[in-house]
Amino acid sequence: MSNTSNFREAIRDARTQALVGPNVIAKALPFVGGGLVLTALGTYGGLGVIRTQPGLFFPTFIGAVILELILFFVAQNAAEKGNKAIALPLLATYSLLSGYTLSGLVYLALKTPGVGISGIGFAALGCGVTFIFARQIGSNLSESDGMALSKTVSLGIIALVVVCLAQFLFAIFGVYTPTWLEIAISGIGVFLFVGSAVVDFYILPRTYRNDQYLPAALSMYLTYINLFIFILRLLIALNGRD
Repeated sequence: MSNTSNFREAIRDARTQALVGPNVIAKALPFVGGGLVLTALGTYGGLGVIRTQPGLFFPTFIGAVILELILFFVAQNAAEKGNKAIALPLLATYSLLSGYTLSGLVYLALKTPGVGISGIGFAALGCGVTFIFARQIGSNLSESDGMALSKTVSLGIIALVVVCLAQFLFAIFGVYTPTWLEIAISGIGVFLFVGSAVVDFYILPRTYRNDQYLPAALSMYLTYINLFIFILRLLIALNGRD
């Protein structure tokens, strides 16, 4: 959920700007799609490790998370500076690592009765439907509505990141979130990242020029991968409850 990085700055920039990159989202979409394909490949590889070398997965998962965080900031910096020769391979590696770290959740979904492959497909479909409606709504927001929604989503995602980090740390020590609270957190996450998808169509064309499609693609990629994660978490929590 690293898309909180520079989010406030983007909102400040958008407040006083008209469209500076009306075509930036159209140019970013092929890279968003490519990143999601690489994420799927990384997830497939991670599932293979879980099934054949389960004892190896957790230490490699921790290493992948650390490397993923480092790569995010390096890749984002290169993309912001327009250094495509460096940014593209870094973003591709980041997408693969994201898929690897996502494979544990996907494996759990496959093992959860009532979720399985159909639940994974439903989560992916939910992201696609969100894109269609977010594009229509976000592109037509007024300045006052766009800024109000942007601020609300920004604050909400920051709070969500704090909660999820606490969840992760507690889980390492064997303390797990009660089912009812997991349902609430996951539901809020879905709501916030649907809002983030709408905000992207308002903020990005006001923040990035048409030739700055890589940082725009990174922002959109993070929105939809996190939306997928929280939809899947919600399905698992709903079907795994006692």
